[in-house]
Amino acid sequence: MGPESQVARFLELLQVQQRASRHTVAAYARDLARLQEFCRAQGLEEWGAVTAQLLRRHVAERHRSGIGSRSLRRELSAIRGFFDFLVREGRQEQNPATAIKPPKTPKNLPRLLDVDQMAGLLEAAAEAGLEQRDLAMWELFYSSGLRLSELVALDRFDLDLAQGMVHVRCGKGGKARYLPVGSKACQALELWLTLRDGLAAASEPALFVSRRGTRLAPRTVQSRLDRWRVKLGLADRVHPHMLRHSFASHMLEASGDLRAVQEYLGHANIATTQIYTHMDFARLAAVYDQAHPRARKTAK
Repeated sequence: MGPESQVARFLELLQVQQRASRHTVAAYARDLARLQEFCRAQGLEEWGAVTAQLLRRHVAERHRSGIGSRSLRRELSAIRGFFDFLVREGRQEQNPATAIKPPKTPKNLPRLLDVDQMAGLLEAAAEAGLEQRDLAMWELFYSSGLRLSELVALDRFDLDLAQGMVHVRCGKGGKARYLPVGSKACQALELWLTLRDGLAAASEPALFVSRRGTRLAPRTVQSRLDRWRVKLGLADRVHPHMLRHSFASHMLEASGDLRAVQEYLGHANIATTQIYTHMDFARLAAVYDQAHPRARKTAK
């Protein structure tokens, strides 16, 4: 059985035994044809002559040609699967693609708003009751670095304005945490609470409710933020997580306290948890009061 026949047999089994889609089979066929063309250019006619070094050169060449990491992962999956097939068929002793990984691509930095852009959003005039609610949400996002899921899950009793504190009970991974709430956010929330009580039923615990008095959905928060983007004439799309990114960036720039910032954010990886286990709320609040642009109280 020649090289082409071996590929054809592999693709047939892929479709029949593994029930791969026609799209996947066609993509694998193109990937293996491309590899075969590369091998022939190196003077190799048999699959048994393919080495790990040659496959690395092939992947590197594909990467240099501008192929993205996702496409390279699929191509390597096709190549690994094919050589696994040859090993099972007894036509190859080992799979030369086993240890080969696609080149890592740099992670995109999160988009954020600078301090002036944040001020423009937070200091905009509220023209209606629901806009006052929106401003309270934007302030709390930026004040405490909340995730969208955490914000919409907050109940009225999670907020302690007298202490300037919010209790996040539904953090990522089930991890709860207490966070400081800056004076600007407290003022906006006080205004919102006077309106909320006229909308929400006594049995509704949600801190942020809709016009109907029910808990806001994450999609609604995104929609409202996009509405504010249009209102303020911002060209780029703004999403709730950008407010969290902005919080983290501005706090870190002002304080230099990476550990405190990561504690605010509620990162759940083991290393972060070990570092911040012994940090208490008082120290976090002290760093916060000194560093956060909207936590400082205006002198009277």
